[in-house]
Order: sequence, then C-alpha cells, then structure tokens
Amino acid sequence: MSRSRNTAAVSPHRHHAFTLALVGNPNSGKTTLFNALTGLRAKTANFAGTTVERKVGRLRLGDQQVVLVDLPGLYSLNSSSPDERLASDVLQGRLAEHPAPDAALVVVDATNLERNLFLVSQLLELDCPVIVALNMMDMARRDGIELDVEQLRAELGCVVMPVSARSGAGLAELKRELARLVGGAMPESVAHRKPECGNCSGCSFQARYDWTEEVSTRVMDAESSRRSAWTEKIDEVVTHPVAGVAVFLMVMMALFALIFWAAKIPMDLIDHLFATVGTGVTALLPDGDLQSMLVNGVIAGVGGILIFLPQICILFFALSLLEDTGYLARAAFVMDKVMRRFGLPGKAFVPMLSAHACAIPAILSARVIENPRDRLVTILITPLMTCSARIPVYAMVTALIFPQSPLKAALVFTGAYAIGILAALGCALLFKHTLLPGGTKPLMIELPPYRLPGLRVALLHTLDRAKMFVKQAGTVILVISLALWALSHYPQSAPPAPALALQAQAAQLDQAGDAAQAGAARAAANRLTAQYSLQHSFAGQIGHAIEPLIRPLGYDWQIGIGIFSSFAAREVIVSTLAIVYGVGEDTGDTPRTSLYDTLRRAQRTDGSPVFTTATCLSLLVFYILAAQCLSTQVVVRRETNSWKWPLFQIAYMSGLAYVAALLTYQTLRWLGCA
Repeated sequence: MSRSRNTAAVSPHRHHAFTLALVGNPNSGKTTLFNALTGLRAKTANFAGTTVERKVGRLRLGDQQVVLVDLPGLYSLNSSSPDERLASDVLQGRLAEHPAPDAALVVVDATNLERNLFLVSQLLELDCPVIVALNMMDMARRDGIELDVEQLRAELGCVVMPVSARSGAGLAELKRELARLVGGAMPESVAHRKPECGNCSGCSFQARYDWTEEVSTRVMDAESSRRSAWTEKIDEVVTHPVAGVAVFLMVMMALFALIFWAAKIPMDLIDHLFATVGTGVTALLPDGDLQSMLVNGVIAGVGGILIFLPQICILFFALSLLEDTGYLARAAFVMDKVMRRFGLPGKAFVPMLSAHACAIPAILSARVIENPRDRLVTILITPLMTCSARIPVYAMVTALIFPQSPLKAALVFTGAYAIGILAALGCALLFKHTLLPGGTKPLMIELPPYRLPGLRVALLHTLDRAKMFVKQAGTVILVISLALWALSHYPQSAPPAPALALQAQAAQLDQAGDAAQAGAARAAANRLTAQYSLQHSFAGQIGHAIEPLIRPLGYDWQIGIGIFSSFAAREVIVSTLAIVYGVGEDTGDTPRTSLYDTLRRAQRTDGSPVFTTATCLSLLVFYILAAQCLSTQVVVRRETNSWKWPLFQIAYMSGLAYVAALLTYQTLRWLGCA
C-alpha cells in the first residue's frame, strides 16, 4: 500500500447549496442517521428520468445550509443492480441532471467493519472529500468489539467519527466536523490509502478484499465477542422453515391485537369529537345546502377517515420497531423459501413487504429485480398486499362484527392480511404456468445484528406517515367527499307523499300542544325526505344501476355508491358510507350519532339490517382483493411502458374480488349467518 495526497478540496466560494451524499451498505444504519440529522425536514422524490427513490433533507450547520441526499444502499460502485448503479453514477458525476456531490458521508457498520470497508476503499478514490461515520458503536461495545478509531483514521487517511445514530451519541461531534468541511477547513494533511499499484480503479476485487481484511485486522480486536452464541440460538427458531413461519404469524397477530387494544380510546375520542362538531354545526346553521354540505360532506367524510389515524400510527410505529430490531430481515429469509415455490423471485419480498404501507413505492422498488419476467410478476401481484388504505375498511368491518372483542378483531385482521398474501402467491403460481413462465432466483439477504430499536426514529417515521395520511384526508378525500355530497344531494326532489302526511300530522300536533310528538313526526318526515332525495340523486341513480350486479354479494345500492367511489381510492368507501347512510340523521332534534352507530342502524327496504356478518365479511374480502387505486395503475403503466398490464391488473383483481366476495356471502347465507 502507498499513500497519496488527497487533492480534493471544498471551495468556500460555492454559488450553490453544499450537497452532501449519504452513502453506505444496506443495514449500516444509513436511514437512521439521515433521520437523526434532518429530523422531519426531508422529502422523498424520484431521480430524474428514473423510478429509483431518493430522500433529500436539509441540515443547518451554524449559518450554513447543507442539502443531504440519501442515496440507495450499495455494496460496490461496480454493481449491476439498477438502484446501486444509479447511486454510483451520482457519486461519480456521470448524470448531467445530477452534478457530483461536494462531499460524501459514508456510513460504516462498526460491527461489520471488513465488509463495509470495500465500498469505502472505492469512495476514497473519488474526487471529493470523504467523512466516515463509524455507526453502531454501542452495538460494537455490546458485542465486545474493540476498535482503534485513531488507527482507522490513519489507515484510511480521512476523517472517521464514531457515532450511534440510534441513540444520538457522537452526532454533535459529527456535525462539528461536517461544519468544518462545509466551511472549507478540512485538514490539508488528510490523505487516502491506495493499493501499491497506484491505480486503484484498475485493482482486482481480490486486492481490495485483501486490503480491507488487513485494515480490519489492524484496527479491530473482536476476540472477546459475546454475540454469536445467543444470536445463533434465536436464529435457529426464527429462521426455521416451519417454526419461523409460525413465529411470523404470531408476531403479526400480536401486532394487530395491539392496534385494536391501544387505539380504542383515541378512536372513540375522535369519533365523539366529529359527532359533536356535526351536532354543533347543525344547531348553528339554518337548514339548507350549506349546513348539509358541511355536516354530511366535510365533517362526515373527513371524520370517517381520520377516526382510523390512531390505528395507522400504531401500525407504522410497531413495524418500524420490528425493522430496527433486525427481525424483519429474518422474516424475509423465511418467506423467501415459500415464495420461490410459487414462482416469485427472492428479491420480491422487499417490494411485497413495503406494499403493506403503499403499493406505489413497492412497485417502484421492484426495479431492483434484474430479470424482466420476475419484475413484471412482482408488479402484478404487489397490490394484493394489504396497504394502509385498506386499514380503515378492515377496521370498520371488524368494529361492526366484533365491537367489544379486540382478540377476535385481531384474528380478522390477521386473516385479511393472510388472504392478501395467499392470493398474491396463488396468482404468481398461476402466472408462472400460464402468462409468464420461468424460474426464479433465491434471495441473497444479509441478516443484520439484533439490536434494541430506536424510539426516536420510530416516532419520526410514524409522524411522517401520519402527516401523509392527514394531508390525504384534507385534500384528496375532502374533494371526493364534497363531490359525493353533491352527487347525493342533487338533483333535489320534492318530499314524497308519506313525508307530506307526516308534516301535516306534525302541524296538527303543534296545534294540539303536543310538541314532543310533533317534533318526532317532523324528524321522521325529514328523514323520509332525505332518503327519498338520495335515492333519486345522481349518486342514487348510479347505485341503483349497479345494484343488480352487486346484490348477489350482499350489497344494496347505497354500498354500491361506496364501491363506485372507491375505485379512485379504496379508503373512500368509509367516508362514502358515512355520507350516504348518515343522510337524514342530522334532524336538529337529536345529537348526531357516530359512524358505527349509523351503520349498525342501517336497514334494507324490508327492514332487515344491512351490515350482517355475511355482508361485512363479503365486503372485507372484496376490499382485500379489488384493484381500487388509480394512482397505482398510473405507476404500473409507467413501469411496464404499456396500458396492457395495468388494464389486465384491474381486470384480474376485480374479477377475483367479485368471485371471492360472492362465494363468501353465499356460503355464509347458506350457513345461516346472513
């Protein structure tokens, strides 16, 4: 090895914001460090001309503003994977629309130093300053790994800062070093290590591995490591082909039980809040279109969605903790063996797992799958995973069936998730033997060390997701709710004959001095008028038009309105039902009831309840499988460069949903559950 002077320097006279690339191996804690440095001052976008995501955040260092770009994780600058190759191109300034960063902050896992140093050796050859963040120092100490940081600095010839992104230890010192870098005050004596050939770009991989092994040996003393024994014992269970699957199912069921148990009180409070607000607005404003729009459109629509915010927050918080512990990587390892039997590639587990948050980024992440056939199969079946938009539907159905039993509700939730996964595997197997034949490759995944999860990172992630959900409720869902109110309110109809008779009866009772009976008759007349108007509105006409098609599934024309509206966004079904079944509830004489009470009282024309067990479970199955997200179809069109596959996706998922819901309802009716 020989030492050469690092000539890369940061000019203090830049005319653009200082750009710092955050780079590192997968599972090195890069995202945790990004969140710790930027907090919530970050946004997610795609690289121009690609579907590979990047996170961009802003970091204030004194009076300096730094743009922190979180590049996709990579092991080498020579990778063939699309996202890793793009990260390499950005770092080396090969993209015209993405100038090379001013400096690179490399995140290195202190518990896996030798593996991480391979990438560091390549980054040190780039024409930009490099700072190494030696992350997970707390984990290294726990495992008995002793590192000579000063020796590592000398070996690498660059700044090395020991940190623990999860706990925040060392971040203040790292920021001070970054501030010196941005201010152009990096030591002139900093130099890079290069192989003896003097031409690092031409070195063989073997030479680099030899160098990383030598450096690791000189700076690390891991003989007293205490980690391997208990880690291997745990992995024997959680990665077992049978026990591992059982553990995964138990973890998920416990998670769903927690969601219902912990979310009950805040959900009741939100439900009561919107019911109170609706009653207040009804009393404050005179009868008319404005009152109806605010109460039945805005409050009922948005409130019907925001009631599920506590459950969504708990779900993402728990998933973030599970990921931070290192368990989800083990779950991926276990499920890979199952997936390959159904014709899915091993790398599909990551998109399928992320699809439980949203199908759109999951479909985008399928770009890491090199084989076109495997990538297409993954794109086609990914929307069958239970995304966060389905959670309000699941929660509504389980609350109607099991309002006082969190355990039974958790079992329904677990079953819903399982149905989505099994449907995805079954469709993948069918595609393997019909449309898209071919084999798959096993998943190569690194199992990160077990560690205690970081609460701050989980809270930041949860808050970020909550903001996205609330923003959607305040924009897209609000607009759809107002549109549905208009469709269900116009054209207005004259009161039907029974309502006119009740109004006349109310007038007679007023003259007789019986105010209570007069109020009841007037309220009944108002309800009949509102329900008659709904039936003859534009929305009612749509519902009646599709009712013959959906009646075998146990749905009436009002549920039909919800299904029609939710093809834009599936969670809209909840706010739609709150609107259409809430019509006539705000009479001004009684307090406005909650969403669940309104749905439980809903009746068919023959007086039977609408939301029976058979109807609820049929609705649940339909929404597990149906393709109801226009944004997803647009992304599929862009990823496949054709409308053929998104249209096929809509057709097969809708057909599957219809048949499954039909079988569910008719079977339960036959069993006497209707």
